[in-house]
Amino acid sequence: MKKFLLAGASALIVAVPAAVQADEGMWLPSQTAAIADEMKAAGLELDAKTLGDLQRPPLTAIASLGGCSAAFLSPEGLVATNHHCVVGSLQYNSSPENDYLTDGFLAKTLGDELPAAPGSRIYVIEDLRDVSKAMLKGADKLEGRARFDRLQANRAALIEACEKQANRRCDVRAYFGGAQYWLQQQLEIQDVRLVYAPAAGVGNFGGEKDNWMWPRHTGDFSFYRAYVAPNGASAPFAKENVPFKPKAFLPIAKDGVKAGDFVMVAGFPGTTERLRTADEARFYYEELYPYQQRMLAEYGDRIDELTAGNQAATIAYAATLQGTENYEKKIAGQLAGADAISLVAKKQADEDAFRAWIKADPKREAQYGAALVELDRLIAETNAAALADQRKGMLSRGQLYSAARTLYRWSNEQTKPNKDREPGFQDRDKAFMTQRMAIIDRRYVEAIDQQLFADAIAEYRQLPAESRIKSFDAFIEGRDIASLYATSELGTSAKRMEWMGKTPADFRASNDPFIQLAVATYDEAMAGEAADKARSGAMQKARSKVMEARLAYAASQGKTMYPDANGSLRFTYGKVTGKKVDGQEWTPFTTAEGIVAKHTGRGEFDAPDKMIELIKAKDYGRYVAPELGTLPVDFMSTVDITNGNSGSSTLNARGEFVGLAFDGTIEGVVSDWMYDPAINRTIHVDSRFMLWTMEKIDGADRLLTEMGVAAQ
Repeated sequence: MKKFLLAGASALIVAVPAAVQADEGMWLPSQTAAIADEMKAAGLELDAKTLGDLQRPPLTAIASLGGCSAAFLSPEGLVATNHHCVVGSLQYNSSPENDYLTDGFLAKTLGDELPAAPGSRIYVIEDLRDVSKAMLKGADKLEGRARFDRLQANRAALIEACEKQANRRCDVRAYFGGAQYWLQQQLEIQDVRLVYAPAAGVGNFGGEKDNWMWPRHTGDFSFYRAYVAPNGASAPFAKENVPFKPKAFLPIAKDGVKAGDFVMVAGFPGTTERLRTADEARFYYEELYPYQQRMLAEYGDRIDELTAGNQAATIAYAATLQGTENYEKKIAGQLAGADAISLVAKKQADEDAFRAWIKADPKREAQYGAALVELDRLIAETNAAALADQRKGMLSRGQLYSAARTLYRWSNEQTKPNKDREPGFQDRDKAFMTQRMAIIDRRYVEAIDQQLFADAIAEYRQLPAESRIKSFDAFIEGRDIASLYATSELGTSAKRMEWMGKTPADFRASNDPFIQLAVATYDEAMAGEAADKARSGAMQKARSKVMEARLAYAASQGKTMYPDANGSLRFTYGKVTGKKVDGQEWTPFTTAEGIVAKHTGRGEFDAPDKMIELIKAKDYGRYVAPELGTLPVDFMSTVDITNGNSGSSTLNARGEFVGLAFDGTIEGVVSDWMYDPAINRTIHVDSRFMLWTMEKIDGADRLLTEMGVAAQ
């Protein structure tokens, strides 16, 4: 891999570790020109030098849902994403009479499309530019809290300037530990509607048993639509709104992929930790992750127990449970994967070589030595507090307590000038805050929340007294948890909305027990936050300097390095490839016959009767893969993804839509910390299975015609 400079960046060399294969790397769009030769060699047929241009397709068709990725597949704002990315909207619109979670949903006309869950957004990428100079202005000589505040003020100013453009959502994110900053600008579409989701027996076939596993037979796909006002402006839901006209949409490939084919994915990967230190890896894998895994497993089991036999409660907690089980299983995979590849040992060896390089030159030691010492100190301090913070954080499982804290914080922040408010509590966040309070109604059952809150308090009380929240303990001592719920008015959205407009004095005068608890714990929470900010400012200074050294170290070896994922637009590529696992050979495709083999008609393996009938009849029509002689369902590739990439469209060498990325294999989720080409695989739902399900099972002819692949 050759060296290159980021467009518009400082003189930091941004590169990829030489030991990795070309499939590794979550690239910034501005880097695609620099890896053009490698991509062409891998099989790309488009002009690689313009592939990263945000003003040209395919990137103009890529979108974010603010937690999942997506893409436009028609000129009428139709957006494809994963089924598990729309579960919240299915849950929100479901009832025992209309159980869309189980039965699926299909809007027969535009007028039948349903509003997505409150807070749903579609973000259309417009720009991603380097703002390092503006972000770091005035911070060089500052330390701790003062440095944090300066960076925060600079960030707020950049976002404010960007969002003076109507209907834009902007953010500034750190790269290389704060050595660089880039501003991401997106068009924010507020009116999002649920268009189509197959039944759970398709979209979640295999459930948690098959999650992170291969072979996989899950049709993890669904569709939203973006709507805007008649004049084209972004606007909240209104009947008169019309479908959004994207600058571009992805064409559906006439022919699907086959083994060995080049594929690429563009999306918004959440967070990776590949540039963390060996000490951080050791702490996460030996202490933090094992604790989180246990807590998540117990939480999921408790929700199952409390909702058993109650359909309305099961629907209310479905999205919470699915997210809990998914993350618990991911952590289990990370722990197993770390053992399989000796992650901590490899990180330590890499760290030792890096530090030896610094010590080998007095100039480098003088330049970077102090930052290394300070980073080590701060990491040890952060690690020491992390487990206690996990236990304290579980108190937020009590939704009324969490809502009261958020509302009181909102009220206090409103007393400040908008530019001085904390992120999340500014004018730009009011709609999200309102929707956050509203959605609780559909995800809350008082008796269940009460039990979950009591469980959280019991776990929190395992902390030693000196690590606990003194104000919380003083308030709760001697109180019956049931009485808090019985006398609180925060269980209805109407009351929560009333508190959105009240003053801090109103909160302090309230008799509502959860509001009283939020008021009682506020000062202690703010003191803890202040300490965290001081540590964050110090951490940014030390880590950014160490990352400067890391970049120089890589350059000295002719190697390159890409930044960790941070929720911004990234690009990755690889090939459709199976793998060998412990004497087994995993072929890269699964087929429809595997659905019949797994189908039991119960629980997680309950495919629709019509699907089973058509598979047995081998009624696959035009969707047969010639080299397989049957209908493909899912396929594996070597593309490099993580959480947040869910819903990312998979493109072939010509930039045509061939499927959706939705998962990885369990032993490969350790890629958040280290990519290993021998074990890392991404799982995609094949576009041919998507189209077959839409045409043959659910009769989504209107959507097929809209996408240019009319039913036959």
